[in-house]
Amino acid sequence: MKILIVDDHIIFREGLASIIRAEPDIEIAGMAGSVREAVAMAGRIKPDIILMDFSLPDGTGADATRQILGEHADCKILFLTMSEEDDDLFAAIRSGAKGYLLKDMHPTKLVSAIRSVHKGESVLSGPMTLQLMKEISESKSSVFHQEGLPTLTPRELEVIREIAKGKSNEDVGQELSLSVNTVKYYVHSILEKLELKNRREAVAYARRHGLI
Repeated sequence: MKILIVDDHIIFREGLASIIRAEPDIEIAGMAGSVREAVAMAGRIKPDIILMDFSLPDGTGADATRQILGEHADCKILFLTMSEEDDDLFAAIRSGAKGYLLKDMHPTKLVSAIRSVHKGESVLSGPMTLQLMKEISESKSSVFHQEGLPTLTPRELEVIREIAKGKSNEDVGQELSLSVNTVKYYVHSILEKLELKNRREAVAYARRHGLI
């Protein structure tokens, strides 16, 4: 299988590549250090699997994942990151990734996870599994119970409430301890779910349905 490694730290990329190269059935087809490079290289080399970091200089791994899968739906993306933030995990999974692993895992387990993803399975680090289950549980008790209305998660409700106060993405991020890119993702998700064009319409919708 062909692997593309996406991480902005060259020493980590090289170290990871040296581990994977020892496997006879895995080829390191390329390495990238940004969203832009990742999208371009994915289109050029068409890897089977991409090992994706979450934090990149020009965006997030979730941004890269959405762009890549939009053009190469057969590619499987596995996040390998230091971030244990709930929001990063959920953004990664919603972007279409097949797994989310932490960088402190044992190399043998990483190689096993890569092979599992190649076979079509999904993988998560232990702590991230618990967080994902918690999010699913909370989503089932969403604020929208009225028949026919879309479902917003509790976190999306928090974001729309902050937006209603006239706050910018930066201010919302500071208030909720989220990155600006994560806030942008939530805003996009809210507008998509509610089939609205902009933040102003989203705020009006929320007020109309008693959400704020």
